[in-house]
Amino acid sequence: MSLYARRVTLPAITPLVLQKRVIKVFSEDGTSRALEVPNDVTALHVCQLLIQKNHYIDDQNWTMFEELSTLCLERIIEDHELMIEVQSKWDMEEDCRFSFRKYYTKYEFFKNPENYFPDLMLSYSSEVNGAPKSVDTVKMFLSTSTYPEVQGYLYMSEKGKKSWKKMFFVLRRSGLYFSTKGTSKDPRHLQFFSDFSQSNVYMLLSARKVYGAPTDYGLCLKPNKTGGAKEMKLLCAESEGSKVCWITAIRLYKHGKQIYQNYLRPHQTSDPSSQNLSSMRSISENSLAAMDFSGHKSRVIENPTEVLSIALQEGLLWRRKSCGRISSHGIPTSSQNSTMNFAIHLSQPWFHHNISRHEAQKMIVQQGLVNGVFLVRESQSTPKSFVLSMCYGQKIKHFQIVPIEDGGDLFYTLDEGHTRFTDLTQLVEFHQLNKGILPCTLKHYCTRVTV
Repeated sequence: MSLYARRVTLPAITPLVLQKRVIKVFSEDGTSRALEVPNDVTALHVCQLLIQKNHYIDDQNWTMFEELSTLCLERIIEDHELMIEVQSKWDMEEDCRFSFRKYYTKYEFFKNPENYFPDLMLSYSSEVNGAPKSVDTVKMFLSTSTYPEVQGYLYMSEKGKKSWKKMFFVLRRSGLYFSTKGTSKDPRHLQFFSDFSQSNVYMLLSARKVYGAPTDYGLCLKPNKTGGAKEMKLLCAESEGSKVCWITAIRLYKHGKQIYQNYLRPHQTSDPSSQNLSSMRSISENSLAAMDFSGHKSRVIENPTEVLSIALQEGLLWRRKSCGRISSHGIPTSSQNSTMNFAIHLSQPWFHHNISRHEAQKMIVQQGLVNGVFLVRESQSTPKSFVLSMCYGQKIKHFQIVPIEDGGDLFYTLDEGHTRFTDLTQLVEFHQLNKGILPCTLKHYCTRVTV
């Protein structure tokens, strides 16, 4: 018997880091887009891709979320996290998905730390002399030599029971602890609760309804591994401000200086990370492109800033044309003015028609409890009236916008007629510059975007 050696050509093996996967990203309006992405794609890259495809303005508030609908949990996916790695930890029996939306609280604590770290909830290590200024608090979270401790009461879900127990908790760089004896921080009385190296912090949605929590200000520490739902630990704060403080501090302790570098990233089209966008493509519906038809030849507008500028110019032109329409006798009638004033706000991104008070509050919470986040909606209790819903001091306030008629003309007012506006757009634009009777000026509008 003779043996023959035959050369076999093996197919080229694609390095694991270069292989592509498909992820599906949802937006608040229920639309979704499937994206083919490489294994090393980060949350930041996916955000930039969607911003680019939809011609949005990159204001650093666009955020990827991980939503675990079955467990009523969601969390921010930090800009540097790998999307495929996050997806690989999902359990098959759970309803998990990626969500893309604005979140104004994402890095707000770097700008206004005093709103996120109340003095009563902070204590400092012995190396710190005196009480530091709030602007230094964030730096201490990022430092390895000094550290602030977050302390306060939290409700803890007792394992194997449906009851919640109020305990005094202490958050340190090494993890989260609770005291077995009042508010004592003596090492003998502190019991380890959870660390952050192998867990992620989630916001607990519908805490009262789903988990029987004493408040709706819930958070959860869940192991970032398959099957981690069985080991997740539920907590509940006494206020929204307290909950935000705990979550923000855990984010800083878990991600360290990386989260600060994410915040400082330059907004430049020449950013090397933008080159990775070419390796991703949409495999769902085609994107619409902004076109300029003002010249002899049409062109696609690539610059998002130019898109916004042209849209604003066209909006103002449409408004002037609308206001200049006259009746057959050459004089605008009161009914025509009323109709125009009523319709001019319908195309505004901050207007949300007849959503309920609860839906308005949910939308503002989802997009971040930052001073000046707002939307306008139709009033469900008072016909022909509107409501301005806005955030201030991490609380949501509602202001009635009342229509009044004077000399056959229709006006809108927030202060019983002392200040009058011909339409809702004028009212909003005024309060974006002047706070008037509001607690602060209107800064960020809530809008539902389409991916």
